[in-house]
This record gives sequence, C-alpha cells and structure tokens, in this order.
Amino acid sequence: MIAGLWPKIFIIALVFLGEALYIYGQMLGAKGDYLNSQPFWNVFLKAFLIIAIAGGTVLFGYMLGINVFKNIWVVSVISITSILLMEPILAWVFFKQIPTPGAIVGFILGAIGLFTATFF
Repeated sequence: MIAGLWPKIFIIALVFLGEALYIYGQMLGAKGDYLNSQPFWNVFLKAFLIIAIAGGTVLFGYMLGINVFKNIWVVSVISITSILLMEPILAWVFFKQIPTPGAIVGFILGAIGLFTATFF
C-alpha cells in the first residue's frame, strides 16, 4: 500500500480542502446581503454545487486516508480538526467577526490534536 509522508500530507490537504469548500458553501448560502442581492434559487444552486464538490473531495480523502493511516480515527481527527480550524477563519472572512479567547485556545488544541493523531 501507500506509505510515507507525502501521501499523509496529500490526504490532509484533500480533507481540509473538502471541508473548507463545504463550509464556504454553507456560509455563502447563509450570508444575508449576498442572499438578498440574488434570487434565492441562484444562491441555493451555487452553494449546492460547491457542497457537492466538497463532499466528493472529502469522500476521496477518507477513502485514501483509511488505506494510508489504517485507522478511521486518524482520518476522523483530520476531518474534525479541519472543521475546527477552517470554520472560524471562513466565518471571519464572511462575517468579519473575530474569534473569542476560547476559540483561540480551541485552534491551538486542534492543531496539537491533528499533529499528534497524524504522526504518532
């Protein structure tokens, strides 16, 4: 099977990209001023297409991830951590709200958890 550092990095990137696209699609649909500037179905279909592509990307990452890491929990930690890190960043980009001190601590712990689960 596939071994080494590069396949792990590729899987992490795939899952991060897929989760980020998924969150982007959600926030695109939720953003009030964007939703009010275009017909509802145009916004919905655009967000739906982004989320469909995101789902395929995450699925691909999971399928490869289980072969490389040999453990679903590692792949799950990658997915959860990517959401933990990407969602606040995208929330700031879309809604211009800064994270609270608790969210900052969550970022740090999430990054430590990702590193630990991936490389130990």
